[in-house]
Amino acid sequence: MYQSVEKRIRQLSDDMGRYLSSGGAVGLEKECLRVSEDGGISQRPHPQALGSALTHPYITTDYSEALAELITPPCERIEAALDFLKDTQKFVYDHLENEYLWATSMPCVLDGGDNIPLAYYGTSNPGIMKNVYRRGLGHRYGRTMQVIAGVHFNFSFDDAFWPLYRGIRQSKLPQRDFTDGAYLELIRNLQRFGWLIPYLFGASPAVCKSFLGNKPTDLKEFDQNTYYEPFATSLRMGDIGYTNSKEKGVGIKANYNNLDSYIKSLTHAIETPSPLWEKIGVEVDGRYEQLNANILQIENEYYTTVRPKQVLDGLEKPTLALQRRGVRYIELRSLDVNAFHPLGVSEEQLYFLRAFMVFCLLLESPPINVQERREIDQNIGGAAHRGRDPSLYLSRQGRDIRLQVWARELLQAMIPVCELLDRWDETKPYQKTLQQQLACVDDPDMTPSARMLREMRDQGEGFFHFARRKSLQHRDYFSGYVPDNGRYRMFLREAEASLERQRELEQTPSGSFSQFLADYFAQR
Repeated sequence: MYQSVEKRIRQLSDDMGRYLSSGGAVGLEKECLRVSEDGGISQRPHPQALGSALTHPYITTDYSEALAELITPPCERIEAALDFLKDTQKFVYDHLENEYLWATSMPCVLDGGDNIPLAYYGTSNPGIMKNVYRRGLGHRYGRTMQVIAGVHFNFSFDDAFWPLYRGIRQSKLPQRDFTDGAYLELIRNLQRFGWLIPYLFGASPAVCKSFLGNKPTDLKEFDQNTYYEPFATSLRMGDIGYTNSKEKGVGIKANYNNLDSYIKSLTHAIETPSPLWEKIGVEVDGRYEQLNANILQIENEYYTTVRPKQVLDGLEKPTLALQRRGVRYIELRSLDVNAFHPLGVSEEQLYFLRAFMVFCLLLESPPINVQERREIDQNIGGAAHRGRDPSLYLSRQGRDIRLQVWARELLQAMIPVCELLDRWDETKPYQKTLQQQLACVDDPDMTPSARMLREMRDQGEGFFHFARRKSLQHRDYFSGYVPDNGRYRMFLREAEASLERQRELEQTPSGSFSQFLADYFAQR
């Protein structure tokens, strides 16, 4: 099953190996919830000292005004991306007043969706569009699930790698078509084996009762304020997380068998009305409640574990960017915030994910049929809710296989990949992280989700007190951290410059919002 990996590694030249081990680019996007001293979601606006959430390239907001999003630029080295994220987080902390950043993916002390402030981006048409889109998400899926935080891992291969790889694959396709096809092959394998990410790195086995409100649940009671699943790894990736299939008839599954099929399936969802969303209305009593009443308002509404991405040119639609210029990088979205690390993600995790990307590229990747699509969904749900259960079986090509058996197979098949990536590094970071993950497969009690529940029991605390304690520890860490001086000054300059860019946008005549929206969706 994994022979293609070793075969292709044998075909790689030294230059190709170097491109895989240290070429390309790594980027991170980390969501983190601002909370008040009592742990409740902040009601304050995005701090002006951080700059404009609309135009700042590195510090913005996600769904809520209180949900900060920290973005690194593409970096050649994993360490460089983490250093940038660390300095960004330090800058944010230095400009919070009587607040701190929540250390886990799942929020706490929620007083219903109405208590969650929508992100606000000012009075320009692009800013209004971002706000209306979020209002629509709240109507469609509820506001509480929109403030779940995560970490996104962005990765691209070195441009110089692709012509060489096309050569050993003996492809007759034009270079761009070959590269796009290879990225889609990689994505299909990331989906097939995507259950491995919540198993190894899931850190949300418990949740505040306030998150569910008074909704009925099958989750078990940990204490008077906490629900959990005994063998859960990532409830964020499970049934209570954000999904497009909450209501019958509005689910969507993009087709990843080639880039054209992916674009067509998303375009269909963006342009097809949904009777359920039509009931909400679009412009109601003079206020836009959603961008449109289609299955998806825009591409970003499609929730999935991994996406092909292209850098946008201004207000370009993402599907058009992919159509015009192909796949630029891969966005892996299934990482929980790591509560045991002040950055929310560790160096070891990123080394593993990079090796996992290379493995999924080199492994053969046939198209995904209807049966396998169902298996993929069932497997990730099973791993999210019961991943550490020794009796859990997953489905593989119509047959049951124990999760631990399959996980061990995959990690052992990654050994030659990690050896290749470590060939030019005496510290052997890829093989070290692989051994750590193998240990987590052999002993599920070593996974972050198990460590979290064990610590909660040992400390006699529920989820809120665990998460608050970790959050305060991380705040203390950053209070003593000294950032790069040049980068810190850059953040100060960028905050001012981003506010000026927003002011210019708002002062430039741009017509009505309805016409702006019509022009945006009319892009072809």
